[in-house]
Amino acid sequence: MPQTVRTLPGTSEPDPNGPNDAQRWKALVFIALAQLMVVLDATIVNIALPTAQQDLGISDGNRQWVITAYALAFGGLLLFGGRIADIWGRRRTFVAGLVGFAVASALGGAATSEAMMLGSRALQGVFGALLAPAALSLLAVMFTDARERAKAFGIYGAIAGGGGAVGLLLGGFLTEYLNWRWTFYVNIPFAVVAAVGAYFVIREPAGARNRAPLDIPGVVLSTTGLVALVYGFTRAEHSGWTDAWTIGMFVLSAVLLAAFVAVEAKVKAPLLPLRVLTERNRAGVYLSLGLAVISMFGLFLFLTYYLQVVRGYSPVKTGFAFMPMAVGMTVGSTQIGTRLMTRVPARWLIGPGFLAAATGTLLLTQLAPDSSYTTVILPAQLLLGLGMGTAFMPAMSLATHGVKPTDAGVASAMVNTSQQVGGAIGTALLNTIAASATTAYISDNAAGATNPQALQFQGMVNGFTTAYWWAVGMLTVAAVIALAMINTGRPGLRGPQGTATGGGTDADSGLPAVLH
Repeated sequence: MPQTVRTLPGTSEPDPNGPNDAQRWKALVFIALAQLMVVLDATIVNIALPTAQQDLGISDGNRQWVITAYALAFGGLLLFGGRIADIWGRRRTFVAGLVGFAVASALGGAATSEAMMLGSRALQGVFGALLAPAALSLLAVMFTDARERAKAFGIYGAIAGGGGAVGLLLGGFLTEYLNWRWTFYVNIPFAVVAAVGAYFVIREPAGARNRAPLDIPGVVLSTTGLVALVYGFTRAEHSGWTDAWTIGMFVLSAVLLAAFVAVEAKVKAPLLPLRVLTERNRAGVYLSLGLAVISMFGLFLFLTYYLQVVRGYSPVKTGFAFMPMAVGMTVGSTQIGTRLMTRVPARWLIGPGFLAAATGTLLLTQLAPDSSYTTVILPAQLLLGLGMGTAFMPAMSLATHGVKPTDAGVASAMVNTSQQVGGAIGTALLNTIAASATTAYISDNAAGATNPQALQFQGMVNGFTTAYWWAVGMLTVAAVIALAMINTGRPGLRGPQGTATGGGTDADSGLPAVLH
């Protein structure tokens, strides 16, 4: 039988993103490449930070700003970047984000001073905030057939989850065998290839643009509110939760974000339509994913310290040690999640996925200074990878569940925002918990200690395991939220271009999906 050609709504013109268009799969390669670059950059810079700090003469007090400058710009501008993609066009925003990220990376690699380094990191955050939501929303509007959507988001989810572990390995190689500047320069070929490919291959569906004027009050309130929130958690990590500036940032953030919600409920063309947040499936994804990311940031941070400081692994060996998690995430996302997404309701992938990850984290609560890699760390990483990979893929797809194409960018930005805020909370909260437990352990056992270094290592590991118990609890709560709030059924054969991605009703119209 001849293949049915999908046409654009109300016309006889072929849909450039219909099932007959092989260009979409080429486009996925370049979107995935860009996502890999962003995820790699987050972990590579952490590996390179000690040597970059020494070369550029950055003080210990200002060292955190290499990470914070990026986090503030990226987290604060994500909603703005998502709406820019809706208004300006996702391909154009995507390419602009890639070009800007490449330029910022070149400046970072060539940095000769602390100010130049911090400025380049902030600039990376600005263009990352354009790039990340544009990439995810391109997938949402281009892959509308449920089976193809599952495959596309499976690949995207595997990269989003496993890229961090690959970044540790690549960062170790670059730092050990070249120098820290290459951890910035490596972004440039990624960005150039992805930008050129996207420009020539990606074609957006007609009618996916949002022609409404930009909500300037919403931009100002959301940006300042999110910056204050991220900075509050970042400051709490090194200054404490009772620090006056920390408390002040949280109060300011609450006031600004409350004002943002009030403004969005009244304006005609809001930056973030509240319907994006109030639909229970999307809300369940944002909440559960944010909680899961809190625990993931703690996992990477503490396991890296454990392997390098306590066990004496080199950066390269540490990168290899994380590879089982990357493999697990790839299998969970591209095999388990992709194969089951069109067969079972999403909550039965997301909830059990987070529970599997919680089980892996539970194994890490048994860490000791001399724990075996093969009997404790390896199975824990495999469970974490399989669980997170299985959960991330349908979660990423459901983030744009039932949204209108004109809102796909800002709905995608909400996923990135929940992850960014979750990461800031995870780094600050779990670090504080671990540090307090370490201090208490050393204080309680100092009197009878005969080996100060052994006591220090045991105290560090005690702090890590205490934080892992909290991470187990967060992943369990994330699973409960996913199982309770996400009620979309097995996906049908059509996607978000005006229809729901799951069974039941269309999220924005209330009509049964089969009537669209």
